[in-house]
Amino acid sequence: MTESASSPGDHRIAHIELDEETIIWRNADIEQERRIAIFDLIEENSFKPLRAVERGAKGPYRLKLAVRDGRLLMEIADQQERLLEELLLGLARFRRPIREYFAICDSYYQAIRKATPAEIETIDMARRGVHNQAAELLIERLEGKIETDFATARRLFTLICVLHIKG
Repeated sequence: MTESASSPGDHRIAHIELDEETIIWRNADIEQERRIAIFDLIEENSFKPLRAVERGAKGPYRLKLAVRDGRLLMEIADQQERLLEELLLGLARFRRPIREYFAICDSYYQAIRKATPAEIETIDMARRGVHNQAAELLIERLEGKIETDFATARRLFTLICVLHIKG
């Protein structure tokens, strides 16, 4: 989907792809969220797959995200598209944050069209709060597997949400 030029050995994502078969439906607002998250993620991120690095892998990395049997599948490859590692992450603890994020985003998109600036700001603050909590949870769930920073985790959570849209 998206590429970024980097020096060899960088522990970062240079290309990210979402499994299009997982995404059943998305509207223009969600598509915009996806585009922004991917753009921002490629521009600046920190991503170090610990087991792959221990085996000598060097970044930058290619990442594909999918949902398989209720779990997040992260396929991590090198720049030559050789698979370095597959990580399956249980999503049960993310169900509530994902539901809350969708609900608050829906409110936010409706507010943008007809609410006052103060109402929009209040909803946006709530949206950021849910997003931040989910990013912390993602960092916790990746502990010992992938080292990442808060901003990267926030953007990855957005993309995990996109994979859960059922229409």
